[in-house]
Amino acid sequence: MVSQRGGLPRPTRTELNILRILWQQGPSTVREVHEALNEAGPSGYTTALKMLQVMHHKGLVQRDASRRAHVYAAALNKQETQRSFLSDLVHRLFDGSTSQLVLQALGNAPRADQARLQRLERLLGEMEIR
Repeated sequence: MVSQRGGLPRPTRTELNILRILWQQGPSTVREVHEALNEAGPSGYTTALKMLQVMHHKGLVQRDASRRAHVYAAALNKQETQRSFLSDLVHRLFDGSTSQLVLQALGNAPRADQARLQRLERLLGEMEIR
């Protein structure tokens, strides 16, 4: 499954959960991924193995088979994946308007404290400079 924008593979929800584990823990064996998945809810070892095999086939993870226990690593950069998903979201739901996305997100967020507002102002100022 390849996204329409940027050509990056489009991970499913379960695949994103596995990618989050790999982004956080770094390269991991199937057992390590399985244990991390089990923290969120029951998951079978063979399910984790099959998901990693499918993800390898799709190009979402890389596999090091040089050791007895294969080690998997995310093939996608976290920031690039976030950017791709966000770009797709902006185009599909907000007609390409990032400002509409931001306004919607801020309108539905809990009240921001002063420090968060100042950080947003600083980020907006940096964007204007670029």
